[in-house]
Parts: sequence; structure tokens; C-alpha cells
Amino acid sequence: MGLPREEKLLERVSAGIGGFRLKLGGLVQGGGFALGPEYYRDDLADGNLLFRSAAQASIKGYQRYDLQFSAPHFARNKLFFELFGVHHDYPGINYYGSGPDSKRSSRTNFRIIDTSLDGMFGVQPIKYLRLGVSSSYLWTTLGPGKDLRFASTDQVFTPAEAVGLDARPDFLRLGTFARFDYRDNPGGPRSGGDYLVQYDRYRPRPGLVYEFRRLNVELAQYIPFFNKRRVLALHGRAVLTYPDNNTAVPFYLQPTLGGGEDLRGFRPFRFYDNNLLVVNGEYRWEVFSGLDMALFADGGKVFARHADLNFRNMEADFGFGFRFNVRNNVFLRIDTAFSHEGFQIWFKFNNVFGGERIRSSRFQ
Repeated sequence: MGLPREEKLLERVSAGIGGFRLKLGGLVQGGGFALGPEYYRDDLADGNLLFRSAAQASIKGYQRYDLQFSAPHFARNKLFFELFGVHHDYPGINYYGSGPDSKRSSRTNFRIIDTSLDGMFGVQPIKYLRLGVSSSYLWTTLGPGKDLRFASTDQVFTPAEAVGLDARPDFLRLGTFARFDYRDNPGGPRSGGDYLVQYDRYRPRPGLVYEFRRLNVELAQYIPFFNKRRVLALHGRAVLTYPDNNTAVPFYLQPTLGGGEDLRGFRPFRFYDNNLLVVNGEYRWEVFSGLDMALFADGGKVFARHADLNFRNMEADFGFGFRFNVRNNVFLRIDTAFSHEGFQIWFKFNNVFGGERIRSSRFQ
């Protein structure tokens, strides 16, 4: 049994008219329901060039503007490049303090306005494998949080506790990456895998001591059953940060856990620290055409020392979800998760694993 009328309506919304369409979601977690116009063309130069631009705002006053130009299949799939620019104005990002022992009662919020320009270039020596370099420049401004339910971060934490609170450096990011992606359909995979290794160096404006390096390793594997009507989805990610010459990492550039993409039983940005480890598992099955259900469990932690890269003392949650599909791509995802801090319900317009990772801004 299917829902043909609803599927046709969703296809029209996602396809748009003449390249123009309505973009739903895509803002930072906790930003509220967002929508806005998007112009999308992936058929330029006989399908060799892609252009996209969007402007979005949410019911909570969050804003995002972006522009993308790329050649994902240049020179007969041997070369690729991308230029990407984005501007965010997010008035109420959560901050509880740094470290795995931060208290839920210490919730504050801060405003962040950032703009980044990213460039990426690489080669595809064999099918599925991409090797590349990336570079970007990031401008950031912080301000008092606008969510009046909670104190502003600058009223509760000192610059020593929230490093970078009083100095907002611009950063140049230089990096390299390798990615092996053989998923059958990135927008709603049912088989294959996606493996990413990324290494970046962040350099602030001269005179500021916030230089650091970062290693990001992310793995996703999809194991199908019963003609791909059931799928076991496994995901893991580790982030290790290396501050140079005993410098510190600004708190708003630290890895975070919590929200609809990793630890789904916790509020957005619940945990901050220099290093991160998270693992996820989902069992998905097709209810009928256009709808899958899922049972999932998440585990993860943040930590200050590299020696704590292990599976001890991890936060955990479990839950269930729904995946609404259009043309085999996840159009809407609803997840309900439970942890010792309560439960969270997430409405997301994306697939749960994978996304815009080889970019600078922390708040994509």
C-alpha cells in the first residue's frame, strides 16, 4: 500500500519549476522550522556543472544564505572542484560549558554571525575514491544570546572557561582529504559505504594564539537484507584536535555532541570539548512505498585527552523513527530518542548520516 497523491506532491515540491524550488530545513539544530527559496541547476554544460543558491529564515529568527558552484564530474570524472560561500546569523546557540561533565542546568546561549568562503579541488584516480585539498577563510562575530529563557553565555562563563569569548579571530583553514563513497544512493542509501579521512590546519589572524590542527575520521556502512527492504546502518566518527604550542581552541570551533545528527536523546550542542567519539546503529525496514521505520541506538562522548579515545564512559540513547522518501531520497525524517536527560523529538529534512563535512563553519 502506498501514498501516490502525497508522493506526487512531495516530488513537485522537491523538483520545483525552472530551477526554483522551496527549500525546507537545513539550518542549525534548534533553530526552528525554516524555509526559503532555492535555485538549483545540475544540468549546466551537459550535466558537468552545478549551481545552487538559497536564502532561508526560521520561525525563531535564524538566517542562512549560501551559494555553491561546482563541477563534480569534470574531465570525464577524473577531476572535481567546488566553490562555496555561506553566511549564518544564529541568535541562540546552546552552551553548557566544556567537557563531558558539563551540567544540564548550566545551559546558556550565545549569538554567532559567521561567514565562510570555501574552495575544494581534487582527483578521482579510481571509481568511488576522491582525493583532494581544500581551503577557506572564516569570519566570526559573537554576541549576547537572544533566547531569553536562558542566560547569555557571556554572563555565566568567563573567557578562561569559554575560550575565545572575548577574542573572535578570523581563521584561514588549509586541509586535505580522502573519501571512498560507494553508497547506492547518497540521499537514501540502502547498501554500500562512505569513508572519510580529513585533516585540517586552522590559522588565526597574526598576533592571536588559537592555531590548531584537526583530524576527522567518519565511517558509514549500509548492510541490506530481503532485496534492500531492510537495512542495517552503522556509523562512527572520531575527531581529534591538536592545539599548537599549548594554545587553546575557541569554544565555538570545538567539536560538539547532541542533537538530531549524533546523540539524538540529548539537546543540540549538549557537550563541547576538543575531541569527540560517536557511534550509531539503525535497523530500518520498509513499511510501504515511500515510508521506512527505524530502531536506533547512539553512543558518544567528548574528551580533553587523546588517551581517552575509547568506548568507556559514553553517553547513550535509543529510539525509533520514520523516514519519508521521494524518488528513493529521504525527504523528511522524524526521530524520537530517549536518554537519562529525557527525550527529544526531531523533524529533519535530510538523511541522518553524512552531509556537508569538508567545510569551515561549525554551524552548517
